[in-house]
Amino acid sequence: MMHQRKRFTVLGAVVLACALLAGGCVERLITVRSEPPGAIVWLNGEEIGTTPMSTSFTWYGQYEVILRKSGYETVKTARRAPEPFYQWPGVDLVAECLLPFTLTDRHEWDFTLMPQTPAEAEQLIQRARMLQDQTIGDL
Repeated sequence: MMHQRKRFTVLGAVVLACALLAGGCVERLITVRSEPPGAIVWLNGEEIGTTPMSTSFTWYGQYEVILRKSGYETVKTARRAPEPFYQWPGVDLVAECLLPFTLTDRHEWDFTLMPQTPAEAEQLIQRARMLQDQTIGDL
């Protein structure tokens, strides 16, 4: 009986060591798509690629998103990457260290770009005169 108990203790220690060494992991991905595709994407001021694209991220929360494409209005907005329950304190230890597989947390953001409308000639002339007056006034 004592020999069996010792064998289970050793077996338990081996299983625990394997679980810790082959521990789980959380892969975090943000995918950005646009219609039409081919827009340049910035997240929090850093250029990260052209749509459609995916990038890994390390923290949850609010992200500033900018998309630019020639001939289309620039999109400036914010999107949130909320944390899943397995990233709550305590539960995250199990998800990050003890699970024998990788969890993937995906956030998919889709944007529709609007065609740029050409400015009216009269608006451009008025804006140029206003800037000229400001410049001359500064001299």
